[in-house]
Amino acid sequence: MLHPLFTPEHEDFRATVRSFVETELAPHALEWERDGHFPDWVFKRMGDLGLLGVRFPVEYGGQGGDWGHAIVIAEEMARSGSGGVGMGVAVQSEMATPPILKFGTEDQKRRYLVPAISGEKIFCLAITEPGAGSDVASIETTARADGDGFVINGRKMFITNGARADVCVLVTRTDKGAGHEGFSLFVVDTDLPGFTVSRELDKLGMRTSDTAELILDDVRVPMDALLGEEGRGFVEIMWELQGERLIGVAGSVAGGQLVFGRTIEYAQGRRAFGKPIGSFQVNRHKFAEMATELEAARQLCYDTALAWEKGEYPVRQISMAKLYAGLVVNRTMNTCLQVFGGYGYATEIGIDRAWRDARLLRIGAGADEVMREVIAKTMGL
Repeated sequence: MLHPLFTPEHEDFRATVRSFVETELAPHALEWERDGHFPDWVFKRMGDLGLLGVRFPVEYGGQGGDWGHAIVIAEEMARSGSGGVGMGVAVQSEMATPPILKFGTEDQKRRYLVPAISGEKIFCLAITEPGAGSDVASIETTARADGDGFVINGRKMFITNGARADVCVLVTRTDKGAGHEGFSLFVVDTDLPGFTVSRELDKLGMRTSDTAELILDDVRVPMDALLGEEGRGFVEIMWELQGERLIGVAGSVAGGQLVFGRTIEYAQGRRAFGKPIGSFQVNRHKFAEMATELEAARQLCYDTALAWEKGEYPVRQISMAKLYAGLVVNRTMNTCLQVFGGYGYATEIGIDRAWRDARLLRIGAGADEVMREVIAKTMGL
């Protein structure tokens, strides 16, 4: 039975996305992993197919879809065999651009959403800094009003798509003395003087996505680069992070499910001591536990997405889903790698890649420790 989040139309859409991913992306997974990036044509191709704006209104080039469509894409992108591809695309369609739709002016929507949804321009979201990760309130990048615009100075770290982005959605401080009311968002074109990519970062996993450190040295932007209300940036970016977390959960759980399926198939064929290793009770019980935990994580993700689709703002559920899914998926990857043994540790079948990519869910968009704090606060603790 379909979860209430989905309809038969969503499943038809899933089949379309799956066909694209398996025929046009998955065959390149190992090549892109070795190259250290996936090519820009992926954005344009997905834009042409209408896969970069499924939840956006049709007047900006979107498909007018819902959270069910977004979850489908996140899940099916896991079939690319590369977490970095799914993450780079998700930053474009579900992280950097939703704030422009929700808080932007009509001019900003026309100038930025349209080319983002078509894949003509690549976007990044710059929150984290060398001294401010999960503690967003410690951001030090400043935007100072000057004449008919703002002058921005600061550094951003671990920015996905940062090395190739045409546009950056940027979190800054516009009033250092105003606490949480002193933050503002900006939409910044990366070809402006003073905006530089200081370096690309090498990483344990998600290796096919470019991750950069950005330097903003007296970058002058016009007044209309301000996104939303001045001083409301903290609230606005906290809203964005909820969607980012939910999409990350959907993709990671789907990746865990794919590896789980491959591991069962391997265990049924691999023989030791005269019989398939999947028949050993120790492994059968492992599979039973993994199946249960993955299903629980997936249903929590679906329930949370459905609540948001119905107009709720389920911060507690999102935090629970991210915390639980991160733990479950990483346990699954560890167990599956162990079942594969030496073949899992080798690079030829991709279990190692899935294991490395999965680790980011427990760090990015709010570490496990932060999720626990958010959950505790919603309980009045």
